[in-house]
Order: sequence, then structure tokens, then C-alpha cells
Amino acid sequence: MSWHRGPLVGFDLETTGTDPLQARIVTAAIVEVRDAEVVRRHDWLADPGVLIPAQASEIHGISSERAVAEGRPVREVAREIAEVLAGYWALGVPVIAYNAAFDLSLLAAELRRHGLPRLAEAAPVIDPLTIDRAVDRFRRGKRTLEAACGEYGVVLESAHEASADALAAVRVAIAIAERHPQVAALDLADLHRSQIGWYAEWATDFQKFLRRKGNADAVVDTAWPLREAPPTVVRTPAGPAAGS
Repeated sequence: MSWHRGPLVGFDLETTGTDPLQARIVTAAIVEVRDAEVVRRHDWLADPGVLIPAQASEIHGISSERAVAEGRPVREVAREIAEVLAGYWALGVPVIAYNAAFDLSLLAAELRRHGLPRLAEAAPVIDPLTIDRAVDRFRRGKRTLEAACGEYGVVLESAHEASADALAAVRVAIAIAERHPQVAALDLADLHRSQIGWYAEWATDFQKFLRRKGNADAVVDTAWPLREAPPTVVRTPAGPAAGS
């Protein structure tokens, strides 16, 4: 049975900013999906410990005042998220995150920031953004989650609400597998390894593009799905603008 017909887990973060190594968790969701329907879900609202910029609040709807009043300490939230994800990975269940390099790198940074254990081996991971870029490289238009939902016929009921985005990411991954049999045919280990290469190829090409456009010092991190060290480029492509 192909991976897209088995149990799948969607993961999404809404955050204070676009730099995965500096931004903080505001909301998070993990949804377990079978037959494209949610059978279990985990939701978190965190007090990130810093002010939430107005621009971020406008996107996900959470103000600093609400986060302080209703949210739990971000240290507790980060620890629980990591534990839930590790539990699924231990069972061999793939975690699906749209633009995984952003969400997983941000979670890993939060764990380091609060002196918590490192994120368990992040595998298998499925990133519909990375796969879509590889299998439909020359399609015009945006590659945001909303755009991918439109391309693959997935309904996104409430964009930038963590549980809605997590579920949409799973459904987009399923739709990609159904449209592209070569993706569905890969086992989870091969699919994970393939995405490492696909992401590195995309990052290398994007770096060349930035330098051709005049940013001679641009460096685009090729690491996927986790980036551990701060990149030297000021603005990285793994932020929510790419689709989180």
C-alpha cells in the first residue's frame, strides 16, 4: 500500500515572524489523518515570551494580549510538540508539513533556546512544497499553501489557522501522490531522501537566481528538513512567505 493511503500526521506552526531561527511559536497543531479525515488532533496556544508584531497578528489573528492571557509558557508547548512528533516518528508515521524546513527548524530552535532535549530524528517527513517544486518545476504562479490547494483541488477553510493548515498540507500531499504515481511509488525512506536532494537542488538554483539579480552575497541554506546553524543570508526562503 502506498504511503498516502496509510496514517499521516499534519503539523503546522503560526509564529511571531519569518526567520525560523529567531521567531517564536504562537499556535501549533498536529493532526492525525486517516482516509483524508482527522481522527486525532492536538492544538496549542503559547505565550511566546516576546511581543507578537502587529504584522504577524494580522496573519494568524493572535495578539500579544491574548497570548499572555490564554497561552501556556512556550517552553512547555515546545516540549509537548516535540514529544508528540517523536511518538509518531517512533511508529514510522510520516509527519507532513508544508515548507517543513521552516516549521521543524523553528521548533528545533525553540528547544535549544529553552534547554530542552533535541528534536528526535526528524524522519520520515513529507513536505508538499518541496515535492511540488520537484514534480512540477516550471508551473507558473505562487507556491503558497493556498496556491497549492487551488492547484490540487483541496479546500482550505481557514488559512493561517494551524489545524486548518496542517490538515490542508496532508490533503495536498495525498493529491500530489495521486497525480504523480512516481511519488506514490516511493517508500517513505526513499521519499525522505529524495526530498533532501530536491530541496538542495532548489536552494542552489534559488541562490544563483538571487546573485544574478544583484545580491552577490546571497546564501540559501540547502539543509532539509532541519537547519541547525544560523544561515549567513539575512532573508531566507524557508519563512512563511513560501507557504507556511
